[in-house]
Amino acid sequence: MFNVGPGEIAIVGILALVLFGPKKLPELGKALGQGLGNFKKSLTDAQSELKTALEAEEKQPAQEESAKPQA
Repeated sequence: MFNVGPGEIAIVGILALVLFGPKKLPELGKALGQGLGNFKKSLTDAQSELKTALEAEEKQPAQEESAKPQA
């Protein structure tokens, strides 16, 4: 997808090590992981809410049609 090879990953890792230092790097990784986890959970929750709302909306017109008196 991003077409990133092992050389580019190594360069980014070395750059991060130089910029943040060996003591801050694990903390940054942990914070990034927690942030991505929270984002993924929020996305899953939003998808399930949307699916529930769409299913409820699909059932509602079917119930209204069956409640109409037929002449």
